[in-house]
Amino acid sequence: MDGVPGMTQDPIPAGGTFRYEFTAPHPGTYFYHPHSGVQLDRGLYGVLVVDDPHEPGRYDAEWIVVLDDWVDGTGRTPDQILADLQEGGDDSMGDMHDMGGMEGMDHGSMGGSMGGMHGIEGMQSPLLGGAGDIVYPHYLLNGRTTEDPVTLSAKPGQRVRIRFVNAGSDTAFRVAVGGHRMTVTHSDGFPVVPVPTDALLIGMGERFDATVTIGEGVYPLVATAEGKQGQALAVIRTGAGRPPTGDVKVREPARQVLLGTVLSAAESVRLDPRSADRSHDLVLGGSMAPYRWTINGKTFPDTDPLQLTQGERVRLRFVNHSMMFHPMHVHGHTFALTNSGARKDTVIVRPMATLDVDLDADNPGQWATHCHNIYHAETGMMTTLSYQGQE
Repeated sequence: MDGVPGMTQDPIPAGGTFRYEFTAPHPGTYFYHPHSGVQLDRGLYGVLVVDDPHEPGRYDAEWIVVLDDWVDGTGRTPDQILADLQEGGDDSMGDMHDMGGMEGMDHGSMGGSMGGMHGIEGMQSPLLGGAGDIVYPHYLLNGRTTEDPVTLSAKPGQRVRIRFVNAGSDTAFRVAVGGHRMTVTHSDGFPVVPVPTDALLIGMGERFDATVTIGEGVYPLVATAEGKQGQALAVIRTGAGRPPTGDVKVREPARQVLLGTVLSAAESVRLDPRSADRSHDLVLGGSMAPYRWTINGKTFPDTDPLQLTQGERVRLRFVNHSMMFHPMHVHGHTFALTNSGARKDTVIVRPMATLDVDLDADNPGQWATHCHNIYHAETGMMTTLSYQGQE
């Protein structure tokens, strides 16, 4: 029931119907989207919140905040951008910069089979290195641009739970509430040891829950496109005041910035301590010309499946040999970061970094494992967690 064409099910045909029926095993903040081409970047997604009947709450209001990067209908489509990237974009590079195309950088592998190919100097983040391939004309918060932002309402002094979802295809967001600090409580649906912070960095596909006690007045909730030009905006209103403008600047994103890789699991969701029965390396590589992204030197569907057996503890070692970050996502499972125990299903692997995660092989089947940059996944950076004896 996982929706990956050719792996988990056939694609749903035009005009067709498919009913998804599943048991929700874990509470938390999730989102759903297709795995057909770059449909995610055309806005085909939704949010799924699974409530925990045993959760104590301890907050007065709840907001869902969905972040997105947007180009569809502004002169180019995501499908055209993907085609230009794959063709090298030589004839339309200028148009792509204006309307949402590629802005290259050194994304290639360091040595190795890709030869360390270089693009044009482009989007860079001090935290993430190469920050993306696409220049977007708009960044959205709950489907709205900064010229017409959504208003999130509460009463002064209320404690609000914000469920952040990054539904973007090529953009990480640095989120902050002007004049406030927030406390991160959940990552990808699972509780963590609460951590206060000024700002939070969210990779594509990641979800975080945070609480914030809102003062009286009007405040901006800003989501800055990491390493790019632009931001998304919401207006928080608890009293009278003039709303912020679309280009509002707040101090918090330049202060303490939290990444999901530094969080620790709440004791209640830690995996039982045991050694790994099996381990797999996933070497992440790629280049801008040709536009090709790989796992262990191969592109999907030619990548070698990662074999495992039900009941095993499996270690996945993500080894990033590129100069760009990759938010790596595993279907059908959650994993634990070996350095902190934090339970996640999507994690940022920074350039030239190695990150280890452990998972329990408790859900037999064939499961996609891929980069949540949709353009990287679509051009090869995907493989299969393949249970032996399971078709």
